[in-house]
Amino acid sequence: MENVITAAPKGRPREFCVDQALAAALGVFWSKGYEGASMADLTEAMGITKPSLYAAFGNKEALFHKALDLYEAEKLEYMRKALEQPTARAVVEHLLRGAIDAQMSSCDPKGCLGVISMSACGAEAESIKADVMQRRASSQAALVERFEQAKREGDLPEHVDIAGLTGYLFAIFQGMAVQAGSGATRADLERVVATSLMMWPGR
Repeated sequence: MENVITAAPKGRPREFCVDQALAAALGVFWSKGYEGASMADLTEAMGITKPSLYAAFGNKEALFHKALDLYEAEKLEYMRKALEQPTARAVVEHLLRGAIDAQMSSCDPKGCLGVISMSACGAEAESIKADVMQRRASSQAALVERFEQAKREGDLPEHVDIAGLTGYLFAIFQGMAVQAGSGATRADLERVVATSLMMWPGR
């Protein structure tokens, strides 16, 4: 755990834990989105001054990128494990049920940080939007590769459009995140998952 010492008001040194401060910033971005999170919100949650934030993390944009790294490392582990499942259907079920667990966690804000930030970004935050889109494209590419493997193994029918199927799955995934952020219950999302699995083209 890294500690950083920065200048506090009146010249006194102030030490804070970078990991804890970053986790606090993640919570603010996750609940309010990139644009909705003010510097006052961030510094208050992180327990540091604005100069300390700039010294340790750079500007707000750089802080968000670091928070997104933490989000992916800690909250999206289920996506990596989903790719290891033995069948394409099991991949999808693990992915969607993992999303429910993440989106409905009682200790985290509802919804998906990427979806929240994508929907809130304006012209002044294009780099944020581009980063989220790049990360999403990387995840989709990994899923396409896994489904192509499933097709080669006969686990998915030959006629299935893998890119279209992956896009459909991400639309379901992102829609669940939006619903979770707007008050949907776990039971509501479980029904979405059950219906999606009923329509799955493979075994």
